Amino acid sequence: MSSVASVMALPGDEVSGVVGVPDEIDLLRAQQYDLLAALLGRAPGSSLLAALAAVKEGDGVLGRQVAALRRAASETDTEAVEREFFALFIGVGRGELLPYASYYLTGFLNERPLARVREDFAALGIERDESMSEPEDHLAILLEVMAGLAAGRFEAEPGMQAHFFARHIEPWADRFFADLEKAKAGRFYRAVGGLGRAFIEIEAEAFAMEG
Repeated sequence: MSSVASVMALPGDEVSGVVGVPDEIDLLRAQQYDLLAALLGRAPGSSLLAALAAVKEGDGVLGRQVAALRRAASETDTEAVEREFFALFIGVGRGELLPYASYYLTGFLNERPLARVREDFAALGIERDESMSEPEDHLAILLEVMAGLAAGRFEAEPGMQAHFFARHIEPWADRFFADLEKAKAGRFYRAVGGLGRAFIEIEAEAFAMEG
């Protein structure tokens, strides 16, 4: 398939309502998760590329990666990035990379990591959209859920963010993003890999300190 839309379906007002009251840092974290989820879910369109090309640089490791993504966005266009996305994640038969927890943790698709994701989705009241064929352990979907947890969009226990990150993202996402940084078909997406790897490392350190 050419893109990964959300596979999540929440009952009633939970679809768009904000359950918690996140602080400014959590909202910024949610934005970062949302951005990475969007870039891994589908090739960015012209409006997103333009926004990325105009983004302001920040400080530190993450700021440098944002600057690299800005340059990459300014040096590509929608047709080129669509071809790149296809080669990386879809391909003829399969793409260069398989962004699934099951594959990175077991070497096979649809294994126990997917079942664990579904367990926690059930606990959060997230139901699969049956019109989607993509398994729920796709990294774009997991990052979208983390964005929802950080922004307070889900009814969840206070420790659910750390639990979900430790169980479904930390064991493999940094390796995936590192692979994306050096992917043969990558140009724009190498910068996405650098940003994703840096952000996941920062998140892992922050959760470790909280623990």
